Amino acid sequence: MSNRVIVGMSGGVDSSVTALLLQQQGYDVSGLFMKNWEDKDPNGNCPTAEDARDALAVCDRLGIALDAVNFSAEYWDRVFSYFLDEYRCGRTPNPDILCNKEIKFKAFLDYALNQGADHIATGHYARISYSHGQYRLLKARDTNKDQTYFLYTLGQAQLAKTLFPAGDITKPEIRRMATEAGFDNHAKKDSTGICFIGERHFKRFLSRYLPTQPGEIHTPAGECVGRHDGLMYYTLGQRQGLGIGGRAPARDAPDNGTYGEPWYVTGKNLTNNILQVAQGQHHPLLYSTSLIASNLHWTAGTAPVLPLYCQAKTRYRQPDQTCVITTLANGHCQVDFEQPQWAVTPGQSVVFYTGEECLGGGIIESLPSTP
Repeated sequence: MSNRVIVGMSGGVDSSVTALLLQQQGYDVSGLFMKNWEDKDPNGNCPTAEDARDALAVCDRLGIALDAVNFSAEYWDRVFSYFLDEYRCGRTPNPDILCNKEIKFKAFLDYALNQGADHIATGHYARISYSHGQYRLLKARDTNKDQTYFLYTLGQAQLAKTLFPAGDITKPEIRRMATEAGFDNHAKKDSTGICFIGERHFKRFLSRYLPTQPGEIHTPAGECVGRHDGLMYYTLGQRQGLGIGGRAPARDAPDNGTYGEPWYVTGKNLTNNILQVAQGQHHPLLYSTSLIASNLHWTAGTAPVLPLYCQAKTRYRQPDQTCVITTLANGHCQVDFEQPQWAVTPGQSVVFYTGEECLGGGIIESLPSTP
């Protein structure tokens, strides 16, 4: 039996219980702590050091070895550079997805295999099944914690060498098991923020790497209602941080009953450096019936026969949306939705499902139509 597994130990409760479960199942378990960001936070704290201590405490408790490896160069080259390039182009990237693809399931997987491991394991909430010669990526039993949206770039080679024991367990059960095992991190809060970089003041962090270009904020009628700090700081559907409050419509603007309602970002005019906004959460400019996606990836290794009727998510935790996928030229596809979708954002990912199976996904490039 091939049973040597290296667990990616983040210092969090999910990866800790992952190691515990695999040990209980008879695997030869060791841990690996990945350092992927060299910088400290603005307060001088080093969350990476705290996470490393938590990971070591769990491994000591389990009696397993913990190694450490620095993937900071790989993270910068493969993830963070792309992150910055996308913001330069006025898009809103999802670094967690690329981090999984390039670091956790490439750099880490390659390292583990070179160390003689048979598998890697992480604390992701997802499941893997195997039938008829093919691996399938499935949603977690705990649908509130399912993370397949962030894992759609995994293919057959990665799924064949990966274990997700947390995918069969709910979060409350994870915490209960950690408590019973005597893990000091049993109540540690879930990590948030940019993958491996952590929680930061976003504007302050991004301004360290990209120059700010303030400009005007315009309504659909072309009225200037304020100024923005730089298009890179805003995303479609954003409400907070616009600084324009409720205001009367322009004299020649139609009365659509939205006076006094919050403003939302509806688009970005990169050529003129204008942030486009509209009043009301249900403004038509916030809805799309179609999108164009690129950088397509299919977990099966080959594209399905199209057109394909399935479900999709355009953001994490969104309920599955009925759609049809059709082909376009140059490796792009068009996705048409049964119902209009709110704040579909270029740079984010659209991920496809049939029931509990994650089929794959792609990067949202553009929105060709509105209702």
